[in-house]
Amino acid sequence: MSVPVTRAGTQPVSVSVTGAGVRREAIGRYTTLGVGGEAEVWTVTDHAQLAEAMSAPYRILGGGSNLVVADEGLTERVIRLAGQFASTDLTPDPERSGPEHGDPDGLVTGWVGGGVPLPGLLRKLQRLGYSNLEGTVGIPAQLGGAIWMNAGTRFGETFDGLHSLEIVSPEGTRVVTPDDLNWSYRDSGIPRNHIVTRARLRLRRSTPDAVQERMDAADTARKGQPKNRTPGCAFKNPTLPDGARAPAGRLIDEAGLKGSRAGNAMIAPEHANFIVNLGGATAADVHALLNLIRERVGVPMELEYELWP
Repeated sequence: MSVPVTRAGTQPVSVSVTGAGVRREAIGRYTTLGVGGEAEVWTVTDHAQLAEAMSAPYRILGGGSNLVVADEGLTERVIRLAGQFASTDLTPDPERSGPEHGDPDGLVTGWVGGGVPLPGLLRKLQRLGYSNLEGTVGIPAQLGGAIWMNAGTRFGETFDGLHSLEIVSPEGTRVVTPDDLNWSYRDSGIPRNHIVTRARLRLRRSTPDAVQERMDAADTARKGQPKNRTPGCAFKNPTLPDGARAPAGRLIDEAGLKGSRAGNAMIAPEHANFIVNLGGATAADVHALLNLIRERVGVPMELEYELWP
């Protein structure tokens, strides 16, 4: 439950029973694409606030890096993780790390919050010389969202560096390992209404220079990607009839769609699997381009974007 309060000079604000921050605002401000209408946004810092936020229909917002929000906004609450859900403990856990666990270079960290931005986390890991997640460099996600979709690049994916994770749902809180999940390419197997609140990372001891070298190699391969506002790759690389995966960008390019526009959204000339906001684009513009791609590419294309609603 929340109690409405109106403050002079601001949007209507609500004060939740547990102290969560609640206000109605445009979701587009929290996404890398920059489109989307209004919703009631709950910023939660602990499990009590999270439980209150989840007491009505909700969606969970991470870094907003693969998200297209409808222009008319949402009727559900939108939950953002902060406070204890954005804390980082990279201290090796002695009960799970070291030679006595069969891996001299292996380590398992303390808990890292699902609301921790992935780019900053990778910088900390590099400085410590901890390896396994550098293949995700350049992904502007939060850790929880990156886990939920098993975000990655051709150099690696989020599940490469996971030991265990805490998941909260309306049914309660549980800790699972990757072996408990039916995860795959760009899919964690975690149900839609479940929230990744924190995780322990499974890493390998290396050196700062070696980790930086691998990050640089992955980052260099991404230099051809567009610099405009974008949610990232639009489609997963599809599986062809012979079982091989084909680059989605190549298929879209071969269909002659690079540079195609709908309103102020465009299929990027630099990389055809990216849709960019040229300034003032709407969600409807983006949907028009997604439909165009599906019509013109000759194989079934599965979205990598999340579409709200």
